[in-house]
Amino acid sequence: MANTSDISKGCFLRFNNELVQVLEYEHRTPGNLRAFYQVKMRNIKTGKLVEHRFRAGEDVELVRVDVNDFSYLYDEGPSLVLMDSETYEQISVDKILFGESLKFLKEGMVIKVSFDGETPIYAEPPTSVELEVTYTEPGIRGDTATKTLKPATLETGAEIRVPLFIEIGEKIKVDTRTGDYMERVKS
Repeated sequence: MANTSDISKGCFLRFNNELVQVLEYEHRTPGNLRAFYQVKMRNIKTGKLVEHRFRAGEDVELVRVDVNDFSYLYDEGPSLVLMDSETYEQISVDKILFGESLKFLKEGMVIKVSFDGETPIYAEPPTSVELEVTYTEPGIRGDTATKTLKPATLETGAEIRVPLFIEIGEKIKVDTRTGDYMERVKS
């Protein structure tokens, strides 16, 4: 058994007989009161956010999770087919594990998948991806003084907002966690 001092961001815990991932944690000591850990967690199955206060030194059940790199092969109904880069073994992973970042995935991308035993429990795509703009309205020449954004469609079908100077055919870098435009990619 581990205790609260062993908790770190990104670790997995068994909390109320459910598997959760720690998103944020903070050690607090308010005035004369006893120290505690304020922990924000995401339930792996339901995706719900849970906040809980643990007493300092309280026992928690850390879950050992194996993380492997997989290449994204193709979309197959409610799941994605991924291939292990070392053994060439193919697995199916539910799309739910990817959340909003699913719309930025392109074939061949490397994805980190976490396993609890043989069951995939969490999938993490790269934090940023380079995608080509397939459609956007033309920008007005000279209108670059403001931070005005326009809609653009990417090669994966995702729609995001980009600056006015971005044109069709250009490659841009996109943050998969937020879906925000980061920068134009120089060829």
